[in-house]
Amino acid sequence: LVAVYLPIGFLGGLTGTLFVEFAFSLAGAVLLSGIVALTLSPMMCSKILKSHSHGEAKGKVEAWLDDKFNILQRSYQNKLHSALNEKHVILVFGGIVLVSCYFLFVSTPQELEPQEDQGFILAIAQGDPTMTLDYLEKYTREMNRIAEESPETGNLFLLNGIGGAGAATNSAFAGFVLNSWNERDRSTISVQQSIEAELQQIAALQMFSFVPPSLPSAGGGPPVQFVIGSTESAENLLELSDQILMKAYESRKFIFIDKDLKIDKPRVEVLIDREKAATLGISMQQIGAELGAMLSGGFANRFSLENRSYKVIPQVQRSDRLTPTQLEQYYIRTSSGELIPLSTLVSLRETVEPQQLKRFQQLNAVTLQGVPRPGVSLGEALAVLDQAAAEILPPGYSVDYAGQARQLKTEGGGLVLAFFFALVLIYLVLAAQFESWRDPLVMLVTVPMSVCGAMLAINLVAIINGFLQMGGMEAFPGASMNIYTQVGLVTLIGVISKHGILIVEFANKLQEEGRSRREAIEEASSIRLRPVLMTTAALVLAMVPLLMATGPGNGARFAMGLVVSTGMTIGTAFTLFVVPTVYMYIGRDLQAEQRKQSAAAFN
Repeated sequence: LVAVYLPIGFLGGLTGTLFVEFAFSLAGAVLLSGIVALTLSPMMCSKILKSHSHGEAKGKVEAWLDDKFNILQRSYQNKLHSALNEKHVILVFGGIVLVSCYFLFVSTPQELEPQEDQGFILAIAQGDPTMTLDYLEKYTREMNRIAEESPETGNLFLLNGIGGAGAATNSAFAGFVLNSWNERDRSTISVQQSIEAELQQIAALQMFSFVPPSLPSAGGGPPVQFVIGSTESAENLLELSDQILMKAYESRKFIFIDKDLKIDKPRVEVLIDREKAATLGISMQQIGAELGAMLSGGFANRFSLENRSYKVIPQVQRSDRLTPTQLEQYYIRTSSGELIPLSTLVSLRETVEPQQLKRFQQLNAVTLQGVPRPGVSLGEALAVLDQAAAEILPPGYSVDYAGQARQLKTEGGGLVLAFFFALVLIYLVLAAQFESWRDPLVMLVTVPMSVCGAMLAINLVAIINGFLQMGGMEAFPGASMNIYTQVGLVTLIGVISKHGILIVEFANKLQEEGRSRREAIEEASSIRLRPVLMTTAALVLAMVPLLMATGPGNGARFAMGLVVSTGMTIGTAFTLFVVPTVYMYIGRDLQAEQRKQSAAAFN
């Protein structure tokens, strides 16, 4: 167990930040418990445990339990004997289970972390680029109304004229703070889904809501942030990103998805007739200064009134700057002092330009931002975009990720590496302890069996969640491959390998006493049945509080409890038959080794 947790403690990134205390605390606790078991426990046994004479009557409960367990033990012994007569069938079955691990892993929903009931929802609204603040406010009042009518909403805020790129008269940002957990019946996810359904009915604005990430450093913004980078122009990026967006729409995996590159921002170019301006004695600087003073609303000076200082901000009335054509109605003074309309000197040309030009990793970039539908994991949503990009993007374009999506891609690889190092470290420790390269292989065959069982349980719960969400019911949180389930899988390596150690170690001792390999493994498996089942029962029962948890943080607890409990249960069932079978094929035959040694010594 110490070898299992140490690699987690040395991980970097978000996983290392979250689990470094967890890893070193458990490693230290296991180490101290081992010291106590070897020193203090024997002394306490000699002082506390009572001696029992042979044939002493047992209590009713103890006798009943022993009787039931003896029946179970005899039944298992008979089934194991029959299974070893057809050990090739068990071996093939074990091989099928190992192969299925890959397919279960591929089909398991992938996400950075389970959605937690934080009691907070964010919403973003965006309208037509020409939309004014008055028009925007008219429809964002509907957003407020929808949130206020939800009985779970406690407080809310709304910022009109602000978006992801800063000030923007066509976008708004809102947040809904829900009541505390004991004052509402629905979870944050359920409330967000109901609010989202109503927001989609507001036709004038493109709106979507999402639950912010619960982990630190997971990035802001929507969960899906898919970045396309290139040295090509913004027009080329826009064309290709639109094609990928169409694939995303067709997949029906997203509640909302859009791009941050849009060449639709209105722009008015003022074309000046330089010859007329020169004839009238008007310079380019004068025209620019006049337009700046009338439109920009910049600071000019201060004036005092009743002992208070006020800023002077010159600007024409709002009613005179609503449309581009009103610019031509402004007046400018000639060198002779005459006022003439600006239309005498200028003409207007309306064009569009990008709202913003972003760069990512020193490349021109466009980011596709979206929110997956309920029941669709972040990994599944990203897979749709990855596949579309592979089909559409020509050479010279790259794909990257931001926010939660980037953390998902980077953190998953780190835990896989920790899983591998933990497995190798345990194998080396067991090889040194048993002085054999083959025995650790038999002991660790239980690991992929338990991992397969855990992933099978995750997939089954994810399928159940799909049916629950179709019926409008609350789904089980954490039914995905996330950082908590991955840490649970790493934990399984240590706890499930103990079963193989118990059986193989005792079988080797029986061989040293003169038993054949088959007799030794059958008797060892039968005798070690009770400690194997007791270890499994103790750990599974310890996971029940995690599975039954509610309120804040229940997603992380359920995820880890589900993996450890189901992996341990299914892994134990496989251990009782697969480990003896593998032992018959690759376990050491001590009797044969002793005969070879005797023959070599005789010769």
